[in-house]
Amino acid sequence: MKRIPIHWQIIGGIVFGILFGLLGVQFGIEEFTNNWIAPFGTIFINLLKLIAIPLILISLINGVSNLKNVAKLSRIGGKTIGIYMITTVIAITVGLIFVNIMQPGKTFSEEKQMELREQHADESAEQAMTAKEVQEEGPLQFLVDIVPQNFFNAVGDNSKMLQVIFFSLLFGIAMVIVPDDKTKTLKNLLEGLNDIILKIVELIMRFAPIGVFALLAGQITDFAGEELAQLFEALGYYSLTVVLGLAFLMFLLYPTIISIFTKLNYKQFIQGIGPAQMLG
Repeated sequence: MKRIPIHWQIIGGIVFGILFGLLGVQFGIEEFTNNWIAPFGTIFINLLKLIAIPLILISLINGVSNLKNVAKLSRIGGKTIGIYMITTVIAITVGLIFVNIMQPGKTFSEEKQMELREQHADESAEQAMTAKEVQEEGPLQFLVDIVPQNFFNAVGDNSKMLQVIFFSLLFGIAMVIVPDDKTKTLKNLLEGLNDIILKIVELIMRFAPIGVFALLAGQITDFAGEELAQLFEALGYYSLTVVLGLAFLMFLLYPTIISIFTKLNYKQFIQGIGPAQMLG
């Protein structure tokens, strides 16, 4: 029997999660849902956070260490960092434009908006303080922030992903420079670890339909009555905003950039990114 593709399983989890949440509100089993269903959604999110750092660390070191030419590596590294920074700025800009145009949060009532502001007041204040500190820093502070002071602090914080990438590239470059006879064992170990990490990702993605089911069921039962209608309206606007932004990047902007700087045509690019986008 042919197995259902994972993206359809995830979509099914979304649909059934919404339905279960609605039934939970209708039949008064919100407490059961929050205590026995929603935690699986939190577990799924934690699993994604758990594997993010090991995946990037091992895959980057493994990939860079397999390159033989240091000069070629420097060119690839420079292009990679440059493209990463440019596309990040573009993505942030596009996101801000679409969010300010659509304003998905405006669908909530004033009372609910105030409640959400109070609920996340500490987080908002922390982000505002961080933004103020960034404005007061020098123009090269972003380079300083890329270089970690402590490896273990970097890998212990998912928000310091650039520091993990920097260390991974540095480690991989060092492995290229060191003679092969001294790194052969480590390379074999890294290849094995890379296979293990990818298998863990596969196992986590098998859990994804259950995870998204639990997440949505828990979120919906947190709202009731009129607030539930507001939630669906807000989710609809939010989803539309995300889809429009991603569609603009995926079907217009990135293919244009690819067609200008490479020989890859539009169809090849879309087919190539298709599997990753369906899971992303």
